[in-house]
Amino acid sequence: MISVATTTTRQSFCNGLSRRDFLRIGTLAPLGLSLPQLLAMEKESAVRSGNRAKSVIMVYLGGGLSHHDSFDPKPEAVEEIRGKYGTIPTRVPGLRVTELLPKMAAQMDKVTLIRSGTHENDHHETATNWVLSGRFGSAFGDHPAMGAVVAHQTGFSGLVPPYVAVPKNPSFTWELGRSAWLGGRYESFKCGNPNDSNFRVRDLSQEKGIGSQSIERRRTLLQAIDSLAAQIKGNDQIATYDEFGQKAAEMVLSPKAQSAFDVTQEEATLRDEYGRTEFGQSCLMARRLVEAGVRFVTVNYSGWDHHAKIFSSLDKKLPEFDKGLAALIRDLHDRGTLKETLVVAMGEFGRTPKLNKDAGRDHWGRAGSLIFAGAGVAAGQVLGATDKNGAFVTDRPVRPADVCWTIYDALGIDPAKMLLMPDGRPTHILGEGSIIKGLYA
Repeated sequence: MISVATTTTRQSFCNGLSRRDFLRIGTLAPLGLSLPQLLAMEKESAVRSGNRAKSVIMVYLGGGLSHHDSFDPKPEAVEEIRGKYGTIPTRVPGLRVTELLPKMAAQMDKVTLIRSGTHENDHHETATNWVLSGRFGSAFGDHPAMGAVVAHQTGFSGLVPPYVAVPKNPSFTWELGRSAWLGGRYESFKCGNPNDSNFRVRDLSQEKGIGSQSIERRRTLLQAIDSLAAQIKGNDQIATYDEFGQKAAEMVLSPKAQSAFDVTQEEATLRDEYGRTEFGQSCLMARRLVEAGVRFVTVNYSGWDHHAKIFSSLDKKLPEFDKGLAALIRDLHDRGTLKETLVVAMGEFGRTPKLNKDAGRDHWGRAGSLIFAGAGVAAGQVLGATDKNGAFVTDRPVRPADVCWTIYDALGIDPAKMLLMPDGRPTHILGEGSIIKGLYA
């Protein structure tokens, strides 16, 4: 919502916002915060020069992608470990992946495959918050996710939010990967499913029955409130509203901002290449958003928790994943924007080496595969390895903190920087970790 406080009383909630009476001009109900508050974070930019990447696209595979049945097949293992899929060669000599990833096989010369992701937690919520924040905590998200930290550190650029989730943040029992103690204004902007036939982004399109004259009258009303606000001292929202409220109104009314979220502007053939699915169109949306200036996009592609009949599920999901991710990498590369966009694909863990009694694979944090591409990442290489059964990492273990450290560093954010928690205690963005060795050319 575009909102203006009309009182100076402050009562803090745990999300860092203040309880006030608001004059509501629009709506950002799903975010639970006003658009001017969200835009105000631009003031807190603190990015080092010399960063490798302008933006990050995080393809998050909620549930845990089976590394055995995707990027780390074990064709020589017994059937209960090997699974039912054969393998195919890729554009990288000697590298083979599962036969259901032919499009990614043709793009592996543009990425680094990491086969040594590892940690010790097999619980969805706890592991997800760990890999998305780089800090181990409870299942309830004690530490802010990377996207929220990026929003806090980089702020707004132009008329688009710094942190967007497509279609929304990961969730199992509850929403994951949130801003935690950084506060509600650093939560992601959740844009919804761009593959829906009636897709429209809230706050970037006019409600039915509200014409341009009505919107202009609202803008005039905002200007009147600004004049009143200038007379009120000691109210932080009022003090910054003139700057950020105007920017919020520009975002709502801007054809450029609306255009960034409009995948229908793309050629039908390109949309077909990505796949007319939620995941495929979400990847296309992510490409449009980073080109418009969004710093961190989470593409949430859930449904990988296959405890039973894993192959009947993967028969459908792997081709969809293959199509969307391969198109994203190819498209960014051909447009020349992969060099400034870091693409990361991962889940919260891998899957167990042996098939269970229900022909499924269970949670397995000890080993998993990740994809890195763009922003200086060396192309066409494999880092790390697992044992002959894909159970344990045998070379170059990559921990959650290492993944997050690498992503922050690519954006020019110092992972060791101290931030102040709401109670005034200082804490590092990351308490451990380092850049993934061998990742860059």
